[in-house]
Amino acid sequence: MFSLTPERSAILQALADTFIPQLPDGSPAGSLGLNLEKLEAAIREQPQGAQAEFGQLLDLLEKPLLGLTWFGPLKPFRKLEPAQREQLLQSWASSNVPQLRKGFQALRKLCTLLYYGGSMAEVPAAWGHLGYPGPDEQPVDLPKPIRTLRPTQDTGYECDVLVIGSGAGGGVVAGELAEAGHDVLVLEKGPYCHGCDFTQREVDMLGKLYDAKGTLCTQDGSIGILAGACLGGGTTVNWAGAFRTPDYVLQEWAREHDAPHFITLEFKESLNAVARTIGVNTNYTRHNGQNQALWDGSTKLGQEVKLIPRNEKGLTDSDSHFRSLGYTTLGDAHGIKQGTLNTYLLTAFEHGARILADTKVDRVTIADGRATGAEAVHTTEDGHQIHIKVKAKRVVVAGGAIQTPALLLRSGLKHPHLGRHLHLHPTVVVGARYPRAMNSWHGPSMSVVNDTYTQLHGTNFGAKLETPPTHPGLLSMVLPWLSGRQHHELLRDASHLGSFIILTRDRDGGRVSIDKNGMPLIDYSLSDFDRSNMLEGVRAAAQIHVAAGAETVYLPHNTLPTLHAKDGALQNPEVLDKLPHLSWKPNQFGLYSAHQMSTCRMGGDAATHPLKLNGETVEVENLFVADGSAFPACSGVNPMLTIMALAHFTAQSLKAARPVETQQRAVATA
Repeated sequence: MFSLTPERSAILQALADTFIPQLPDGSPAGSLGLNLEKLEAAIREQPQGAQAEFGQLLDLLEKPLLGLTWFGPLKPFRKLEPAQREQLLQSWASSNVPQLRKGFQALRKLCTLLYYGGSMAEVPAAWGHLGYPGPDEQPVDLPKPIRTLRPTQDTGYECDVLVIGSGAGGGVVAGELAEAGHDVLVLEKGPYCHGCDFTQREVDMLGKLYDAKGTLCTQDGSIGILAGACLGGGTTVNWAGAFRTPDYVLQEWAREHDAPHFITLEFKESLNAVARTIGVNTNYTRHNGQNQALWDGSTKLGQEVKLIPRNEKGLTDSDSHFRSLGYTTLGDAHGIKQGTLNTYLLTAFEHGARILADTKVDRVTIADGRATGAEAVHTTEDGHQIHIKVKAKRVVVAGGAIQTPALLLRSGLKHPHLGRHLHLHPTVVVGARYPRAMNSWHGPSMSVVNDTYTQLHGTNFGAKLETPPTHPGLLSMVLPWLSGRQHHELLRDASHLGSFIILTRDRDGGRVSIDKNGMPLIDYSLSDFDRSNMLEGVRAAAQIHVAAGAETVYLPHNTLPTLHAKDGALQNPEVLDKLPHLSWKPNQFGLYSAHQMSTCRMGGDAATHPLKLNGETVEVENLFVADGSAFPACSGVNPMLTIMALAHFTAQSLKAARPVETQQRAVATA
């Protein structure tokens, strides 16, 4: 396990002061905001191989041989002059050696996130320099409406249906089955947070609510992956976009994967049912700066834009509501967002379902080809780990497209396509400086969408243009770093920055496997086909920024190609034309994923699809999957509503069917 020795701590402090140096205006240096305890905890969430690699990287920085990596002086990092330290990092950032680029990005992202992302202890000095107000004061702490189980010693449970995961998939299944009278037990890896538990500070909430404490990434480090790991899962931390699955995607799934149920009236009724339950609407009263820019720029170019349906209720046109909506990706302290935490899980609890949070499932137990329960480890409030054994008639796995295949592989399933076909909706950010204040950290994170580029070149593949949250920690990781001063000055302009994301529907996928300890390993390379579509979206986003009045546009490449505009006209279009000809190797540009899908895909051909059309695995009876991993391919839109609809559809057949062992007992009795 990774250990942060005094020597490694000192190296990290020196790195932070190089990534975020003290400037002549008195801006504090980065080491002042470096919470080493949180950093160490984040590293320990990684697979053993990644932990060892990070330790080796820090140890290399302490050796004179470090000079050979950049043809500089044969000195340890801490003995270099400040300018030399910066030169070394710049050399790594542009290196032809993939490991050096990976090391640079890992160190940069950790240091800048910890510095700009804030902590519970105090308002970071950095926020004042950025004009970032931070979240509002927290509301009065109210009792939690769900009472979770709190075992204090090794414990066994029995139930009709064990649901593993509580997000868009697991939460819906639990609510539907409990309401129908089934004895349901929910196991959730992450914590149960409510109201005041959501401090809405980036570092704290990423560490508490997201998988791997917000540091989940591909093995090569090139794609950062955001996945919820708390009660309510992704529905607790997502951006509240509630998109219906495009008809052309459902038809593709039905046709190419022999899955006709996706185009039935019954599936549409499931979509309608979950939309009603979570209160999908477009009743918000105004956009923030960057969403208004996406609307205005697209409209000026003659492109259609639409309002994004969102699952929120009780909104008013008050400034307090408008401000608070910008922080709900870090947990909704006010109960406005209607994720499974406030809907299906609450229904499940009110109908007798038992819910156990802070519980990691090691494996599903299987006997005679049938699922019989699970073995798990629960972490108590005081940090002790106790063993949990569950006996269940049926098991529903809904841990998300990374953790679900990992659990099934740990449990002994061997389907050749299990873990394959990983789709990530790979996403890049195009930022721009506007002459007017944008303050895009307030208001709905995403309220406008441009679908002009979703079906490029006669295919079902392309890109959506939307907007992301813009809190300083995440912003600091997205904006390219050329030098400490350059990066800090970009962030000092944060109140005038507007950002669009290019969300790519990827045709070509990756893979989830497990290491010797059962931890998920994520392999994914952006294909030439998908990168080409992504870059068409980048060009479009830049043109929309210019049409909306941006003065400067920052393109998503580590060399920071920059466009300049005046009076709505682009001054240096040649920079945009050269973009496809840059090198786009891993860690030469920032790539992110908030949507993971298709690693346990369902379909009619059992040889190529690990799941039957009813969600049951083809290998093990009474073992079902109900999350985004069951998608035959990626949805092309933010997948929350589609996952919920598929879980709802699966739950209806689970209500009607009895487990095999129960059927056999009934036959024997007769």
